[in-house]
Amino acid sequence: MKQVCEMQVEQFAKIDLDAYFKRISYQGDRTPTLSTLQAIHRHHAQAIAFENLNPLLQLPVNLDIATLQQKLIHEGRGGYCFEQNSLLREVLLALGFQVTNLAARVLWNRPEGSLAPRSHMLLQVSVEGEPHIADVGFGGLTLTTPLALTSGIEQQTSHEPFRLIKTEKFYILQAFINHEWKSLYQFDLQEQQLADYEVSNWYTSTYPNSLFVTMLLAARPDFEVRYALRNNQLTIHHLNGKTERHLLSTATELRTVLENRFGLQLGAIAHLDQKLQQALHQWSAPDLHP
Repeated sequence: MKQVCEMQVEQFAKIDLDAYFKRISYQGDRTPTLSTLQAIHRHHAQAIAFENLNPLLQLPVNLDIATLQQKLIHEGRGGYCFEQNSLLREVLLALGFQVTNLAARVLWNRPEGSLAPRSHMLLQVSVEGEPHIADVGFGGLTLTTPLALTSGIEQQTSHEPFRLIKTEKFYILQAFINHEWKSLYQFDLQEQQLADYEVSNWYTSTYPNSLFVTMLLAARPDFEVRYALRNNQLTIHHLNGKTERHLLSTATELRTVLENRFGLQLGAIAHLDQKLQQALHQWSAPDLHP
């Protein structure tokens, strides 16, 4: 009972907006308008990288607001969807936005017809009476701009065009990549509770066959480019269609890329270089051909 009470207190810890805005280099308006949401969403996605070092290194992934602020804001780390969107949720609520927690089944890189669990967190944000989708935690194809919850229209972002397709039971998020629409995930509008995310987060960060436990993943969008790291392969996707691929062979190279390309501060992770070197021995060299 004591643990439950402590968790509840932690969940309602106050978000430090000044520290958050400094972290994402945002100095704009703080009123709950669409332009504010768009600007915060873009700054967050570019400043706080998607990364899974904690589950890869068998470190806990905690979702209480105190831990999220310490890790993503003060320590200069990143995180995956539950961490990223939980932090954004607290910021938006503090600014006066109406936010509904949602969950999605990932379709990206999965065989057609296969059914994935609801393992991805996203947010529905009501702005001036209109619903939008916000999501700063989908790895290499993270939204840089919130989308209007409107089906069948192409929506421009600072990176790829996206669209939502509505079926009888759910919405499908798609991105326009290499001249075709690719499905990323499907979701409905059933509200999720924080306890639902705790269960999914525990599974995602501890299940032995989870990608987040077995592979190094990092991603960050920047001006006219997206950076992506999968184990020891760094991929740089330019918006003009050019793609660069670089194979990293040492722990020093991995750490340098994580710090310089993804903006991560890694000093708080003990023996990181040794752990990265051990991981390098376990990974087979990736195929560098498209």
